[in-house]
Amino acid sequence: MPATCTHVAIHARDAERSAEFYKSYVGLTEVHRRVDDGVTVVWLGEPGREREFVIVVLGLPHADAVNPAPMAHIGYAVDSREDVDRLAARADGEGILREPACDAGPVVGYLCIVEDPDGNWVEFSHGQSLGA
Repeated sequence: MPATCTHVAIHARDAERSAEFYKSYVGLTEVHRRVDDGVTVVWLGEPGREREFVIVVLGLPHADAVNPAPMAHIGYAVDSREDVDRLAARADGEGILREPACDAGPVVGYLCIVEDPDGNWVEFSHGQSLGA
């Protein structure tokens, strides 16, 4: 049987702040929370897909991201170009827009890049061959 990707774990200086970012920007819901040896662990999932894939936020210190950051990111498909534009405008207003909305062609689609509280990049796209 082939392996199945079930989660991505990211370090967060402030687990609560990072969890709120993903709830607010992506619409994730909290699936599980615990404290292991003083480390807050929060599992966040898409509504209806919580048992398939989660982002695990680990309340741990980490080294600052490389500046400029490599193009490593978490990608989310949204329903329309207007959704990409709305998220880009919101992120721009909050000072966390890293790449403005642009059309990157038929495979990549229309996208923007937003930075989470710990410098991780989050892509919102419409029209990629993956997702909506």
